Amino acid sequence: MGKEIPVYLFLGFLESGKTKFIQETFEDERFDSGEKTLLLVCEEGEEEYTPSRFAVKKFAVETVAEGELTALNLVRLTRKHDVERVVVEYNGMEALQKLFDAMPEEWVIAQVMTFFDSATFLTYNKNMRQLVFDKIQYADMVVFNRFRDEPYEKEEFHKIVRGVSRRPGIVYEHPDGQAEYDEIEDPLPYDVNARIIEIEDRDYAFFYRDLMEDMEKYNGKIVRFKGLVAVDRRLKEGTIVVGRHIMTCCEADITYSGVVVLHASNLPLRTRDWVKLTARIDLAYHKIYGQRGPVLRATEIEYCDPPEQELATFY
Repeated sequence: MGKEIPVYLFLGFLESGKTKFIQETFEDERFDSGEKTLLLVCEEGEEEYTPSRFAVKKFAVETVAEGELTALNLVRLTRKHDVERVVVEYNGMEALQKLFDAMPEEWVIAQVMTFFDSATFLTYNKNMRQLVFDKIQYADMVVFNRFRDEPYEKEEFHKIVRGVSRRPGIVYEHPDGQAEYDEIEDPLPYDVNARIIEIEDRDYAFFYRDLMEDMEKYNGKIVRFKGLVAVDRRLKEGTIVVGRHIMTCCEADITYSGVVVLHASNLPLRTRDWVKLTARIDLAYHKIYGQRGPVLRATEIEYCDPPEQELATFY
């Protein structure tokens, strides 16, 4: 593997504002680091680039059609232009995995920005939820262009983004060009400082995501929740996994998300048993994770009825 090549990825559907933002970025002298920059255009919208206005001096622009986004072609372009930095305007109707699979080994994602037209965002989210999810899940920043306080509501847009990821910053850009940063707080739906953290059935998805994103916060805490048992004969006696099936996007994106549980119960626990669990969370290496992760030491475990809605969601 040669020297790493940073990749700046701009995502969004047609007319979402990607081209305008990239044009302005290339016109900014601060973006001219002296590196040979490849602008890779994976879709053609109504707005076109004006390279004559670029402040970046060493650049190349390549348009890649749908069938040309291959590992072989990207390696060819990297060598052809002696690329040191890449900016990608990606087709919003294509899955990101297609790009990731084609990226040369030395290409490394440096930043991901996603743009939406506020007037069409809710419609896209309703009818093409998978594509919207795909464009938010890796984003460092989500920008809602042409945002008006009426008839749009920031809370609705905010909730959709946060249902996918708590990582990206959110910006509302108004028609007059004024940018407003999202400052809506995201309190957890449970008290993480309680003596026993009670996770309601409807809140398991939020708990699991926050636990995995900020494990240190839960180290030594006691938690209580309902979960679905998974048993593997390869595990030591008294070791099970307890979790829920979580839908982060749509039915095609349902995953069993569980945690390692150590217990001394005499219950003949089997896969797909529902249990109510009270346990202390300790962070330790476990082979199920292949790394350090939450290992729950159960103090109470008992059979229970399934939740009214067995599938956990962020809604």
